[in-house]
Formats: sequence, structure tokens, C-alpha cells
Amino acid sequence: MTLRKSLIIIFVVLLIDQISKIYIKTHFVLGESFEVFSWFKILFIENEGAAWGTKLSDILPISESAGKLFLTIFRLFAITGIGYWLYDIIRKNSPKLLIFAVSLIFAGALGNIIDSVFYGIIFNNSDHQLASIFSEEPYGKLFYGKVVDMLYFPLIDTTWPEWVPRVGGKNFRFFEPIFNVADSAISVGVGVLLIFNKKAFGKDNPEVQNS
Repeated sequence: MTLRKSLIIIFVVLLIDQISKIYIKTHFVLGESFEVFSWFKILFIENEGAAWGTKLSDILPISESAGKLFLTIFRLFAITGIGYWLYDIIRKNSPKLLIFAVSLIFAGALGNIIDSVFYGIIFNNSDHQLASIFSEEPYGKLFYGKVVDMLYFPLIDTTWPEWVPRVGGKNFRFFEPIFNVADSAISVGVGVLLIFNKKAFGKDNPEVQNS
């Protein structure tokens, strides 16, 4: 796969990701939802932390703002590493599947980094109001933006039977995480690398082995 095709993949993912986030941010109040199907909803939340909304301040003895800044800086270093990896595998003419997967991962990581770095200075608060882009009263500072999530798939939403020990009568919901297009790109990219590991890394590719 050529650099041009990789850039097209990255551009398309970023475009869809950012358009969807900006639309949700400017048309939904924080916490507002819209039911597409019984098993799929658009639910607007903002993620200040890492995966599943985890905050470093919940794990380490640091302030919330310090944890947020550290996470954003870590993401910038990570995207730099992924970008170099992508450049290197394209230069070495690695299998198309590997370049495709890493392109998705890079695009997804970059999409969420845009939120973390810039959203705090271009949007105002979404609490009880629709946010506006390029607001004169932004909700945060550079590097302190919140990641916009909206894709919610409660495939199963039921209650445990009363006779089930410990959880009887409690609500059971699968799948609970709320994510975005960037997260989806990362998940698909990682999934491709895990499922098609040998093909992606050229272990069974004579052309790669002999190059």
C-alpha cells in the first residue's frame, strides 16, 4: 500500500470522526440521547481520561489537572511513535493489511488527540446548553480538552432474575462502553493485527521474506 492510500484512509477516518463529534457537541446537551434502534443509541458524554473514562488521578496520587495534562502529553508521544511506525512499514513495502491496520490506529489516535489538545479552547461548556464552536468562553485550556463520545450499543438491557445469587434483581446491561469513530478505528486496527497476525506481519508472505 502506498503512502497516498494510507493518507486517504487517515483523512477519511479523521473527517468522519471530527464531523460527528462537532455535530454532537453543537446539537446535543451533555447527557442527551437519541434512540436509533433499541440496541443502538446516540448518547453524548465527554471523556476526560483514558479508556473507559479512567482518570490517572484515580490511580496515582496526582491532581486531576496534572493527570489530564500527563495523559495528553503521553498521547502525543504515542502518536509520534505510531506515525514513525507507519512511515517505516510503508517505506519497507510491508503487507497491505499491516499498513491498513496501522493507518486506522494512527487515524483513531489522532482523532482523540485533536479533542484532548484543542477542544478545550474552541468549545464552551455543554452542561445544560448546546456548545458553540470557537466560543469566546471556552471551557478549558490547550491540552485540557475532553474527548467526545456518542456511540452506545446496549445490546442487552435487562434485570437479573431474583434467584441469581448476589446479583438477583440488579440491572444487567451489555454492551455498556460509549465510544466514538476514532475509538472504532483503533479497535478495528488492533483487531486486524490480532486476528490476521501472520498475514499482517508477513510471516507467511514469501515476497516479504525474500525482500
